[in-house]
Amino acid sequence: MKAPMPQPEFSRIVELERLGEGTRKIAADAAEREALAARFGLVGIDRLEAEVSLTVQGKAVAADGRIAAQFVQSCAVSGDDLAVTVDEPLHLHFVPAETHRPDEEVELDESDCDEIEYEGARFDLGEAVAQSLALAIDPFATGPDAEKARKEAGLLDESAAGPFAALAALKKKD
Repeated sequence: MKAPMPQPEFSRIVELERLGEGTRKIAADAAEREALAARFGLVGIDRLEAEVSLTVQGKAVAADGRIAAQFVQSCAVSGDDLAVTVDEPLHLHFVPAETHRPDEEVELDESDCDEIEYEGARFDLGEAVAQSLALAIDPFATGPDAEKARKEAGLLDESAAGPFAALAALKKKD
């Protein structure tokens, strides 16, 4: 028996029967942003919104627009808070789940990477936007004090510890 899927923090269900082509604006409220921040390991999310044009393409739906977000994440080195702004294009393609068979070998091109399968007669635009935000987060973001924190911790920078540092050391011995 399949375990029930947890309810997404930022759910905006689009019913295919009631889908008229046009632009949709969605924005996460404070509780949704707080839940998403916990899910993605962020200090906080101050803003998450998207504006997309939905275009029906047979049983598929194309969603093209922009995602905009402001959030705070921790520096990967110092742990300091970093304010981040995201404003980038969004290109999603919702396709029926029966489009691909699980045992079928499929060649993917760049446009296939943004395909999101849906079951039944509806899809979750909010969850797709939340996943797009997750992809926009730099897990190795560093702030202005990262170098200082590295030195205080005794960590070497890339030039001193990277693969070319060993070659430079060998060259000095000659």
